[in-house]
Amino acid sequence: MEQRSKRPILIFLSMFLVLLCIFFLFPINLFDGVIIYEEPHRSYEIDTRLSLSYFIGMGYDPADMTYVKSFYLTTKGWLIAFAFIVVIPLLVAYRMWLSEEKKQ
Repeated sequence: MEQRSKRPILIFLSMFLVLLCIFFLFPINLFDGVIIYEEPHRSYEIDTRLSLSYFIGMGYDPADMTYVKSFYLTTKGWLIAFAFIVVIPLLVAYRMWLSEEKKQ
């Protein structure tokens, strides 16, 4: 019985780590964000979709970063990232826990 209670936790942790690796290692532009450009005579912001891999320095060409001062995720972007990385594995683990409870 104790082994059954550990299974949903292992499923959550494994899915969490797999999704974390996918979103941080591959340039999947899925999350709403803002890029701040600062050129010699003007400064402006562009709303766009960003990848989490950009935040660790992967997935973009350094030539594309010309005049880029910074970039960040919007609140909606953070919520989408949280939903994909934490909530989906949590729901799958909860579903596994419910199915194990039903079998007993």
